[in-house]
Amino acid sequence: MDKTQPHPLFKLATELGPLIVFFFVNAKFNLFAATGAFMVAIIAALIASYVVTKHVPLMAIVTGIVVIVFGTLTLVLHDETFIKVKPTIIYGLFAAVLGGGLLFNRSFIAIMFDQMFNLTPAGWRVLTFRWALFFAAMAVLNEIIWRTQTTDFWVGFKAFGVVPLTMIFAIAQMPLIKRYHQEPVSLETSDAAEGDVSKG
Repeated sequence: MDKTQPHPLFKLATELGPLIVFFFVNAKFNLFAATGAFMVAIIAALIASYVVTKHVPLMAIVTGIVVIVFGTLTLVLHDETFIKVKPTIIYGLFAAVLGGGLLFNRSFIAIMFDQMFNLTPAGWRVLTFRWALFFAAMAVLNEIIWRTQTTDFWVGFKAFGVVPLTMIFAIAQMPLIKRYHQEPVSLETSDAAEGDVSKG
């Protein structure tokens, strides 16, 4: 089934919506109520993404699964440590997958982010390495913040700090993407090349 390219604002809403719900429910009630609301919002965002685009990015699916698992542990055991360490697990997992892939000369960044641009093999390797380092740094940063700051500060950082940092980092990669961009081989070009070979 073909996937539909959504409006950029829709993609932003499905990513920011659950975090905003998490922030305001925590401010109004507490972290446990916010965790439950966050789980519901994540599921709603995944469903909305599939209904509109007929496709859900792998990264969103993995994030949703980890949120449900650690959110459930938080509520059942009534221990906020689980929901606080959840971002560390997600970032660490992504860093390990990307870094581990590079060890086997594989770049998984395109699969994880569902990206549509074309890069040379060298470009994919550099981009993958940079994102692996970014995710590792975010895992460390999350550990520092939730262990040293108040719960409200951590929730605020999760809701309004993580997304801007990620967007800034992604934008900073545009020169690299342009430098290693390669045009996809068209069907006409491929046919012409085959014709030249046959003539030779």
